[in-house]
Amino acid sequence: MTYYLGMDGGGTKTAFVLVDADGAVVAQDLQPSCYYFGQGGLAPVERVVADGVAAVTAGVAADEIGFAFFAFPGYGEFSADVPALDALPEKVLGHRRYACGNDMVSGWAGSLGGRDGINVVAGTGSIAYGEREGAAHRAGGWGELFGDEGSAHWVAVRGLSAFSRMADGREPRTALYDAVRAGLGITADLDAISVVLDRWQGRRAEVASLARTVTAAAAAGDPTALGIVRAAVAELLLLVETTAAALGYRAGQGVPVSYSGGLFQAPVVRETFATALAASPLRPTLVEPRYDPGHGSALYALRRGTS
Repeated sequence: MTYYLGMDGGGTKTAFVLVDADGAVVAQDLQPSCYYFGQGGLAPVERVVADGVAAVTAGVAADEIGFAFFAFPGYGEFSADVPALDALPEKVLGHRRYACGNDMVSGWAGSLGGRDGINVVAGTGSIAYGEREGAAHRAGGWGELFGDEGSAHWVAVRGLSAFSRMADGREPRTALYDAVRAGLGITADLDAISVVLDRWQGRRAEVASLARTVTAAAAAGDPTALGIVRAAVAELLLLVETTAAALGYRAGQGVPVSYSGGLFQAPVVRETFATALAASPLRPTLVEPRYDPGHGSALYALRRGTS
């Protein structure tokens, strides 16, 4: 029996999926994030990879793994680290039948089933990735400090910014004000600083979790929260349109567009995104995600291993 292994690393969790030669899921496992920038090196990443691979390949011999694909968040964004990341899975697998890449590839392969088109990711960070007739292009994914527009982290930071302005009286208080207080578990406004900067140490995943508070308020009709969601969707649409142009798609060609990432779990985000796509001059075709990114990573390994 031959199996194919996929790993989809993200800002909050890392998914491992094992499929058979027909692409059917045989085993899957979740591990902590393998996002390593600012986390003290690659040792934690190696532990995540080792634990995840061990969990999904229990009882499977090394020579039964036909091919594996490891999608790392941030892969390729610090070129000096690429050789170390490329070498890391061999320590776990004991062979070189694998490839490494950015997690944007697993999102694309899952959402579109490995077919031509564009997938936009709005998780802890944001990025768009597309392929067309063998050509590939990415847009976004520049990190939370000066990029990742439209991501959960981006939405959460704008929610916190609105909260601070409402707390001061710089803008009228809406239901979002009380929602953020509840989300942070505070009764004194200035304690938001202690929670975010001291307790959370500004960690991406914990800050990004507040996006759920913003999208819930938007779904309930809060005008400030709705404005943040619409601004996020506008940024995600720009990523799609930029990628489409780079791939040579013209208006009206019906480029397939799908999505992945935690922010899209909110119906208000999906609905606003669908409306924005429909109004775009690109006239894209919205494709509901076929598989999750973890499954997509395994399917990409299957494609690579059998081509």
